Amino acid sequence: MASLKALSLNMQWGQTWDEEQPDNAPVRLDMTIEEILKHDVDIVMLQEVEKVEPGSGQIQPPPNYSRIREELTQYDSFFSYPASDRRELPFGYGLAIFSKTPLTDTRSINLPAPSISFEFDGQETNPTDRLLIGAKTKIKGKDLQIFNTHLQAFFIIDHSSDDHPGQRNVIVEQLKASACSTILGGDFNSAPGENTIAQIESAGFKTAQKEIITWRRMPYILDHIFYNHGLKLKSVEVCQTMASDHHPLKAVFEL
Repeated sequence: MASLKALSLNMQWGQTWDEEQPDNAPVRLDMTIEEILKHDVDIVMLQEVEKVEPGSGQIQPPPNYSRIREELTQYDSFFSYPASDRRELPFGYGLAIFSKTPLTDTRSINLPAPSISFEFDGQETNPTDRLLIGAKTKIKGKDLQIFNTHLQAFFIIDHSSDDHPGQRNVIVEQLKASACSTILGGDFNSAPGENTIAQIESAGFKTAQKEIITWRRMPYILDHIFYNHGLKLKSVEVCQTMASDHHPLKAVFEL
């Protein structure tokens, strides 16, 4: 029976965790790389790979992704920024998939932002578009569709994703169209009471776990690996780390 080990991690552009000063913790990309390598998985799905640098635009080649790719020599990979937007706030963006088997059919799918506004640092601004990336690979001859995403955190800007489900709807459309074994990893930014997880599960997918908190800043389960009927979950672990404000999620499946 073919097995599959997958890891999803919001790496917060390599910023480590410091309980005393979380916003000013040092950036240690070497810790991110060590965290990824120690799990020795087949598939890695990373969110917030790069940090937004206001006024600099999307730096090419993306520096963090480039360094991780150099270190993960046994992996094929794909990276994408979201749609360029000068309103991006100085946090993390950019998604990557790493695979020990060759990736094909790579694509980036725009997740449109809703027409709402909020205040940041004393100025009114708007959410920017988010991103879903996809790729295919073969594990011991079996087809696997991989998706990776990072959704808008509506709860941080005093809104609810239930009132603005457009990004979720696009993801569900892609999941329903997938004809083979499929995993979807990512940071779904779903606050307690929101229906993000239920909507994705209604498309015929299950989340590997929804009991253990994955985000240090608030007691929320933001990070998930979803899978469809083509996969059987064997084990799942929320792995404690100091390499990010998110804990990585690792799941083992049979195809």
